[in-house]
Amino acid sequence: MIQLAIESEEDIIVAASFGRSLAREMGFSVVDQTKITVSISELTRNVINYGIRGYIQFKKSERCLEIRVQDEGPGIQNIKEAMQDGMTTGNGLGLGLSGTKRLMDEFHIESKVGVGTCIIIRKWLPDQDDNQDG
Repeated sequence: MIQLAIESEEDIIVAASFGRSLAREMGFSVVDQTKITVSISELTRNVINYGIRGYIQFKKSERCLEIRVQDEGPGIQNIKEAMQDGMTTGNGLGLGLSGTKRLMDEFHIESKVGVGTCIIIRKWLPDQDDNQDG
């Protein structure tokens, strides 16, 4: 497992680039590499915009890339509401969380008001059979 601190705008770029490199190394398609990179950018930007500071962890297995983003922010009072398209407490479009959920294969969020938020996302490599004509 690899962990990177998220404390500045530069850390967003470093994390997204690192995630893309891992995805490429694992054999993800260019489309999936892009989905992973966008998801990392969205979640780490949320750390900077709302969470003060946090970290991102990358864990790879044979067929899965798992990414965990945790912050030390105010937490999310209403997760269901925060997951709706267009919901934002800042200046963004409100598509970060809901968009990330659509881009990734798995999405899990936990948040505690006054403590922070933890989001775990996963992208699975397709089965080899999925890439072959039958």
